[in-house]
Amino acid sequence: KAAYWGERPKSLCHHADDNADSSLPIVYTAMHGVGAPYTARSFQAFKLKPFFSVAEQNDPDPSFPTVAYPNPEEGKGALELSFSKASSVKSPLVLANDPDADRLAVAELQEGGKWKIFSGNEIGMLLAHWLYRKAVEKGKSPSKLAIVASTVSSKMTRALALKEGMRFEETLTGFKWICNKKFDLQQEGYEVILAFEESIGFCCGDLVNDKDGVCAAAVFAEMSVQLYKAGMTVSKHLDFLYESYGHFISRQGYVLVPNPKLTVEIFDKIRNDRHYPTSVGPYKISQVRDLTTGYDSSTADNKTTLPASASSQHLTFTFDNGCIANLRGSGTEPKLKYYVELHGSNAAQVTETLLDMVKRIVNTLLQPEQNGLKWAGVE
Repeated sequence: KAAYWGERPKSLCHHADDNADSSLPIVYTAMHGVGAPYTARSFQAFKLKPFFSVAEQNDPDPSFPTVAYPNPEEGKGALELSFSKASSVKSPLVLANDPDADRLAVAELQEGGKWKIFSGNEIGMLLAHWLYRKAVEKGKSPSKLAIVASTVSSKMTRALALKEGMRFEETLTGFKWICNKKFDLQQEGYEVILAFEESIGFCCGDLVNDKDGVCAAAVFAEMSVQLYKAGMTVSKHLDFLYESYGHFISRQGYVLVPNPKLTVEIFDKIRNDRHYPTSVGPYKISQVRDLTTGYDSSTADNKTTLPASASSQHLTFTFDNGCIANLRGSGTEPKLKYYVELHGSNAAQVTETLLDMVKRIVNTLLQPEQNGLKWAGVE
């Protein structure tokens, strides 16, 4: 406990005086979980002004009376009370922990009065760039810094690492894999500035080897204080990062699968006895990785570099245009998930192409209508 509260500000807090002087009002919700007292203490450790708490969700309540799904990943529906609180205190920024406080969601008020809920990939990029900048300002060499992300997370942090001379490593999904890789890099002498996954899980610095929404909230708040002090919003800063490192546009979603057996059947049909698809509509597939069988068309020995497991379904397709599509069965829910990302210099063109690809990938490979699966579509 002493190390967590005492050492963390020394390594992750860089602007204590500005934090103390800031007039930026921040709203926070614990989502009926345990995070409020710990995130409050985290703010104190960073000398941040106290946040405005969503009182109705501040204390632990296993019935979660104010939300249908007590998961800030669900987006607007889970954050309505936060937006209402923000309106009453004139705050442009909402931070939300999930009930066990190991994840962090962020939303910012936009011009015109709408709220932007940042994706886990966007929060990851914002934190990665911030922690990179702070490390370099302290005189640390980028060549000894590293970022770790799950394989289904955005490759934008990889672009950041490659451009700035840092090391980047990807792992299987889950912080068991992510933090084991973090430990390996530390043993090699690297400082892992951020380890994250797209499902709003972030590990900042080296004091905790797991996702930590309490720490991430304070780091994100300090970054926001500096941005607003400079007359910049978080959203505008993210636009700057897109212009600097490329417009990485992603869409994640799922189809509901009534039973696990059907999931296996769908993946086996896609594999087609190792005669994997070579295209989806007009989009040519250049590489195939099968983390269930251990096959990878891009390696010299056709074996995956990440560990393969016959007990989980996971296929990755890389297309000629640079799009990467991951398809995987959920280990905890009756869902077949997809993660599709495309990057380029023109955001509108990238988004238009990506949406077309997502529709074709889902309808061609997963075939929800033929397999009796429920899919909400993509926007």
